[in-house]
Amino acid sequence: MSLTIWTNCRAATMAPSAEHAHGLISDAALVVEGDTLAWVGPRADVPTDLLARCMVQHDAGGVLITPGLIDCHTHLVYGGDRAHEFELRLNGASYEEIARAGGGIASTVQATRAASAAELQASSSRRLQQLVGEGVTTIEIKSGYGLALEHERKCLQVARALGQTHAVEVRTTFLGAHAVPPEFAGRMDDYVDAVLHMLPILHAEGLVDAVDGFCERIAFSTTQMERVFAAAKGLGLPVKLHAEQLSDSGGAQLAARYHAQSADHLEWLSDEGAGAMAATGTVAVLLPGAFYFLRETKLPPIAMLRAHGVPMAISTDSNPGSSPCTSLLLMLNMACTLFRLTPEEALAGVTRHAAAALGLPDRGVLAAGKRADFVLWDVQHPAELAYALGSNPRLKTIFKGQVV
Repeated sequence: MSLTIWTNCRAATMAPSAEHAHGLISDAALVVEGDTLAWVGPRADVPTDLLARCMVQHDAGGVLITPGLIDCHTHLVYGGDRAHEFELRLNGASYEEIARAGGGIASTVQATRAASAAELQASSSRRLQQLVGEGVTTIEIKSGYGLALEHERKCLQVARALGQTHAVEVRTTFLGAHAVPPEFAGRMDDYVDAVLHMLPILHAEGLVDAVDGFCERIAFSTTQMERVFAAAKGLGLPVKLHAEQLSDSGGAQLAARYHAQSADHLEWLSDEGAGAMAATGTVAVLLPGAFYFLRETKLPPIAMLRAHGVPMAISTDSNPGSSPCTSLLLMLNMACTLFRLTPEEALAGVTRHAAAALGLPDRGVLAAGKRADFVLWDVQHPAELAYALGSNPRLKTIFKGQVV
C-alpha cells in the first residue's frame, strides 16, 4: 500500500513521556498508511523505506499539528432549550431549586419526548457541526433525556446516525439513570427497575457503548447506581458516573470499585475518592462550562488530582441546562483560567486523557500505530489553542487518514 506523508510542520504529539512539553517536534513528519499513522518523528529521521513508498506528499506550510480533539462528555441530542431557567438563575434561583420545582432535566425530557427523530437529528447536527469545525474527531453522546424505552432508543439512534453523516466517530452512552421521569414521581426504585429493563434491550440493538448515571442528592444514590453498574458489568459494558458535582456522595469510590472509565464533574471530590480513582485508572473529566454557567464557587480539587496522579480530561458537557456550549476550544481556555490547569494539561485533557475516558487507546496521541486523526492549526505553539478567546485557528482536519 502506498503511503502519504505530511511535512513542514510542528507536531504536538502529546506523547506522555516526551522530552519536550506537549511532545513537541519542531520539524516533524507524519506518515499515514490507510487510516493509521505509520510513523511520526523528526523529518530528517523518516526511514528511507517508508519515504520511498510515500506516493502523496503534503506540505503543511509550517503550521502546528495536534491529535484530533476528543469531546468525551456531551448530552448533544435533546429537544427544546432552557433559556428561561437561565433567566431564573440570574434572578436568584439555584439549579437544585429549579430541578425540585419540576424544571431542569424534567423540562428537557418533555421537549425531547415531543420531538421527532428528524427534528432531533436536525438540531443535534447543527451542534455537532460546530464541534467538528473546531477539530473534534471523536465525541461521546449520552442519552438521558428520553427516560423511557422508546425515547431513549430514539435519542441513541439519532446519536448513531450523526456518526454516519459527519466526519467524526460517535460513542454512545446510555444515561437512563439521569433523572426520574414524571410517571415515576415518588417511585425512584421502580424507575431503576425500568432502567434495568431498558439496558439489555438497547444493548442488544447495538446502541450502547457505555453506561452512565447521575449520582447526587437530587438524583440517584450510590446504592441505586450500584444496581445499574452491576447490570452493565453483566453485559460487559464499561461504566462512568456523574459524581460529586453538588455534594460528596461517595460516587467516585463507587466508580472506582467498578473500574469506571471516568468520574465526571468532581467539584466535591474527597481525598479518599481521588485515591480510589488513581488506584483503578479512572479518569477525572472536568467540565468548566457547567462550572461557569451555573456560577459555581466550589472548584474541583486540581492539586489533589495532580498529587494522586489522576489523569484529567476536559469536555464541553454540551447540554441545554448547565452547559449549552459547542466550543471545545473555549473549554481549553476555561480549564486554564477557571481551574488553573496549564495549557499542556488542558490539551492533554482533550486528546490523550479524553481518549482514555472513552476507553480508546488507539487515538489522542500522534504516534505510530495510532489512528490517523489529526488537525492542522494556524498557530505556532500549542498554548495558543488555550489562549485566544473566541478564536478558531483550525485550517484542516484529517479523519481516519482522509482530509475532511
